[in-house]
Amino acid sequence: MFRRRSQRSNGVGRLLLVLSLALPWNATAIHLSDRPTRMESFLHGTPREIEAILVRSLLQTTQGKLDAALGDIETVIRAVPNFKLAHLVRGDLLQAKARQLTGFGNVPDAPNEEIADFRDEARVRLERYLSREDEPTRPNYLWQLDASQRHAIVVDASKSRLYVYRNDNGKPRYMADYYITVGKNGSEKQKEGDKRTPLGVYSSSQQLPRNKLPDFYGSAAYPLSYPNEWDRHQGKNGHGIWLHGTPSSTYSRPPRASDGCVVLTNPDISALAPILKEGNVPVVITAGSSVPPDEVRVQRERLMQALEEWRSNWEQQDTEDYLARYSRDFFSDGKNFSAWAEEKRRIQQVKTKTSIILSNVSIFRYPDNQQQMAVINFTQEFKSAHLDNRMRKRQYWVLDNGQWKILYEGAAA
Repeated sequence: MFRRRSQRSNGVGRLLLVLSLALPWNATAIHLSDRPTRMESFLHGTPREIEAILVRSLLQTTQGKLDAALGDIETVIRAVPNFKLAHLVRGDLLQAKARQLTGFGNVPDAPNEEIADFRDEARVRLERYLSREDEPTRPNYLWQLDASQRHAIVVDASKSRLYVYRNDNGKPRYMADYYITVGKNGSEKQKEGDKRTPLGVYSSSQQLPRNKLPDFYGSAAYPLSYPNEWDRHQGKNGHGIWLHGTPSSTYSRPPRASDGCVVLTNPDISALAPILKEGNVPVVITAGSSVPPDEVRVQRERLMQALEEWRSNWEQQDTEDYLARYSRDFFSDGKNFSAWAEEKRRIQQVKTKTSIILSNVSIFRYPDNQQQMAVINFTQEFKSAHLDNRMRKRQYWVLDNGQWKILYEGAAA
């Protein structure tokens, strides 16, 4: 069972001090009872077992249980000999048996930047283990999945973590999560070469041919659809943002080490292969959520209502009510709101009987720090006396003075 939350938070804070301020390893102790003793609550397959054993070794070290910690870390190294962080911890433990450690990564003449990278990796892995269990089960970005989307992925760049969900009748159900590396300069990519990972709603493509990839990209690489429509509208550029693995000589890279891609260990990218091979898997990249879950639920319900009202206004040819659903900042294929409104008023001058059906609807909250947004994809069936059309459509909606408005509309793949 958990201890009181305040005690758990204090424990996390003490351990982070050990790692970030280079205090002695045994300056404080976090006990395994600060988390459930059932390690399977954290495990999901061999790669995660490796991480759990590493975490247990770090926690045992803070308790002064050096022999147990050393045994665990040697188990990790036998399983993954190229795990550099594990080798560093092992070196610390061997030194600790002879004398007290002065700090994490107590390696003579080691570059400070390299030790800081290892410290950061240990920190984010520990933070995941010591975090609240229910966080991954409430994905604030996956509001609705359509039937074709069997899985979805959420990347939290702030936590160096990738979360996998399966589609359970339109609702996301947590499956697993994995340690990741993001851009050297963090997130919120703006331009080519800034070494940042983009934030947004994207989709994955089919795996790139392995025989055409350098070893640097690991055992697999899957391109993402960056830049999307909103990125391009904001003037963001760049290309080649992938989910990919690590060089064969390296098990994992530091939390911030890529040129903008999302990097997993080779065992982890292989574990994701059955999901990513489907192609067109939704991938939401975020820097964390600050919106309370109850507010997210309310906004989702209001957006669903706004979508239905938009459909009904269009079907009934209520032109002015229909146009009131659009933001004055609207854009689509070179049109602004004025051009869009003029065209729609002209088309709807003749009130023909119309049928509009929306199906296969997916909704994703967009990770934008400036405003609340959402992306909706759906299949649209339009029938009138003059047109019978079926297409896949995408809309970006923005919360404007408490009302959901359409910011972008266009065809979707």
